[in-house]
Amino acid sequence: MPYTAKKDLLKDKIILVTGAGDGIGKAASKSYAAHGATVILCGKKQASLDSVYDEIEAAGGPRPAVLAIDFETAVPQDYENLAELIDAEFGRLDGLLVNAGWLGHSAAISQYDIENWFKVMQINLNAPFLITRALLPLLNKSQASSIVFTLDEKDSAYWGAYGVSKSGLTSFMKILADELESDNNPIRVNAIKPDKVRTKLYLRAYPGEDPNSLIRADDIMEQYLYLMGADSSDCHGSIISLSSISS
Repeated sequence: MPYTAKKDLLKDKIILVTGAGDGIGKAASKSYAAHGATVILCGKKQASLDSVYDEIEAAGGPRPAVLAIDFETAVPQDYENLAELIDAEFGRLDGLLVNAGWLGHSAAISQYDIENWFKVMQINLNAPFLITRALLPLLNKSQASSIVFTLDEKDSAYWGAYGVSKSGLTSFMKILADELESDNNPIRVNAIKPDKVRTKLYLRAYPGEDPNSLIRADDIMEQYLYLMGADSSDCHGSIISLSSISS
């Protein structure tokens, strides 16, 4: 359904976004800030996060925070340390957008590089588990919090570790939503499955596509706002597919 977010939809909310330095994560961070949220920009490249920070400040949004972390090499204690930093600074977390991902390479399973396989799994599946697990106590401190996952569906030949990791992330999201489904639980869990969006990851996967034929990340932000804000308070365990919206 068409949706237009109120300007103050996320006023005074504290929201962490993974993969905030580029693509959908960058667009979501700027959109959340434009609607009143203090955004914690989380990702690998400090320079990219700093650039998004500057854009949010220049636009007059609440001053964001920057927490650089390498999802490939981070160990469980790194995520616990991240949670402690957020707790000390903000005391709670109202939203989490699990968005970061890595494509790896396209190859048949019989020829897939083992080291590459582990790297993709670490970034796309293990890291979302570790950061979500570490931040659940902070999300429970909010009166009403929301976890949103960016999902993908690639289960045909040659998608390799990317396809398997994304299928695993979908299962993780559904299991988490089922576990947190309770009348007195403040945490909602939902997901968005974008279609053809003009991001570096998509263009790397489809190098022959004309970028001008793709929708921009900014064009799908109303759905990310909807699931993060109070207007979707009755929505839990849902996956919004944007294929029909973008066509």
